[in-house]
Amino acid sequence: MDRKVLDEYFAGDQLAKALGMTIKEITPGGAVVTMPLMKIHENGLGNTHGGAIFSLADFCFAVASNSHGQVAVAANVGITYLRPPAKGTLTATAREIHRGRRLGTYDIDVTDEKGKTVAVFRGTVAVLEQTIAEALARRE
Repeated sequence: MDRKVLDEYFAGDQLAKALGMTIKEITPGGAVVTMPLMKIHENGLGNTHGGAIFSLADFCFAVASNSHGQVAVAANVGITYLRPPAKGTLTATAREIHRGRRLGTYDIDVTDEKGKTVAVFRGTVAVLEQTIAEALARRE
């Protein structure tokens, strides 16, 4: 899939933009997305909010699962938080576990700047018949 088309598609994700996420890499079935931790990401304890970590993993999941050029939407997801991250930048790395005609499963690891895994996420998508290019044309 053309990276330029995917970048245009994901530029429409306002939450990812607001949280400071950047797509660093897209491969067929894979993705790397970073998010620098800011004050907005903190919970009441001053730690990184679980919702911010989940949002990063979920966005990376979306990028990886849509990398084939077909629209894919989440059908089921789960996350396990392992430890609070060190300050700095979080990195989510997605890999495709299985991709069929209708379903795909992906694992996403979220690590901090020290390379420690802070969360693991697994998601399954429903693969739609619509292409990314068709979705972009309808969005305009």
